[in-house]
Amino acid sequence: MYIQSQTKLIPETDNPLTVILLGTGSPRAVIGRGKPGVAVLAGDKTFLIDCGAGTVDRLLAAGIMPQRVSDVLFTHHHSDHNSGFFDVFISSWRTHVTYEQVFEGRNGPMNVYGPVSTKEIIGKMRDSFDFDAKLRVNYNKSSDAGAEIVYHERNEGIIYNQDGITITAFEVDHRPVYPALAYKMEYNGKTVVISGDTLPVENMITFSRNIDLLVHEAYNKEWLDTLIAKFPDQSVGLSNPAKYHTTTLEAAEIAKKAEVKHLVLTHHIPAPYETVEAEDNYTNGMRDIYSGPITVGRDLMTFRLV
Repeated sequence: MYIQSQTKLIPETDNPLTVILLGTGSPRAVIGRGKPGVAVLAGDKTFLIDCGAGTVDRLLAAGIMPQRVSDVLFTHHHSDHNSGFFDVFISSWRTHVTYEQVFEGRNGPMNVYGPVSTKEIIGKMRDSFDFDAKLRVNYNKSSDAGAEIVYHERNEGIIYNQDGITITAFEVDHRPVYPALAYKMEYNGKTVVISGDTLPVENMITFSRNIDLLVHEAYNKEWLDTLIAKFPDQSVGLSNPAKYHTTTLEAAEIAKKAEVKHLVLTHHIPAPYETVEAEDNYTNGMRDIYSGPITVGRDLMTFRLV
């Protein structure tokens, strides 16, 4: 049979706390950088934090069938963080059959977590594809319950506490986008914080104290300043990241103050080439501040916290 098989899949059970960078880009389209998204595996659960365009393709490339995703957490509602939701919702719901096996789709609602603006925004997105969803139920006989969404809106506090997995939301500062959140995820004695988009905030230090992994957005101020000088007519758009994002040096300062064990940069502005030379230049000055390991995130990088 000439039916395409799947890539090698990550086992669905007994995973340590595992963090996979699905997309390390930003709103601007860059070759080789997906829009923001992170998959977190813990035991037999798969959580998706943000889902920019192309998230399903990145999940497959990472060895994760979308049918494993029933919990999506949004940090905020810029389009680069939520524009892939429609595809995630439908792809996780539909059963997929290969020559080797069957991947059962969700037969229960999608759990959607996020700030208090989430139901208003994602609810409208869900309404927009109701025509498609009804066809899936009535013609394809997909699960009725799988067409639904259960919303969990909360800006601060524990939002998930089951099977040894604890997820805590806390507010960050990405104004004019408000509210915006970061997430702290704990499992099997290991902890990761995923920053979302934010200026440096004290909350990040508080919740990241002594954690194993901090995945933090960052932009390189020197690189942006160079672009602004070269293209002054683009100065407004190029200078905007300084208003609601964190510089590479500020991210290093946060990691130092919080005494995190490993700092991973993502949401790169501007995105560096995936070479040691380019990434060393992108992180210039950071190691003078923070002595721990620093990784410039690339799409599909995986961190197993064991």
